[in-house]
Amino acid sequence: MGKTYFCDYCGRSFQDNLHNRKKHLQGVQHQRAKKFWFDCFRDNATILAEELAKKPCRKFLQSGQCDFGANCKFSHMTDEDVQQLRQTVEEENKVGHRDRPVPDIDEWLAKRAKRKESNPHSSGLELEKEVDDKPVYWLPPGYHAVHELPPSLHPPPPAGWKTALNVEWG
Repeated sequence: MGKTYFCDYCGRSFQDNLHNRKKHLQGVQHQRAKKFWFDCFRDNATILAEELAKKPCRKFLQSGQCDFGANCKFSHMTDEDVQQLRQTVEEENKVGHRDRPVPDIDEWLAKRAKRKESNPHSSGLELEKEVDDKPVYWLPPGYHAVHELPPSLHPPPPAGWKTALNVEWG
């Protein structure tokens, strides 16, 4: 039968050759499924900004239905929906700023310069080993919790990664 190609966005499989794959990837159904998939990961602030930039859909306002559906370039949100989304965004911003300290690069650079001034003869590697303050890791709102991530994406432990001696790869 030959190789088959399975499209994760559409949930379809077909014979894998250049013509079929190109035809599928450029198809309207695939483009819609791909857009729907990536729209699931948009945050509320992005959705609000896009909806405010759009004009209201006349057909949707008159009849409550639009032939274009989710692909319509006009907004299908009512004023109440926009207000509710705006309120949700404000709540997320309050929670996000209150719970998690945002790492500041200027603060880190100032600490690094002080350490460098106190010990001008040390090399860069020794300087990095002398770091006494632990970095603060945080996830932006809407991201998965750390325990839901695969182990390769977990932040490093406070003591750092343990290195095994004499490990041979191959």
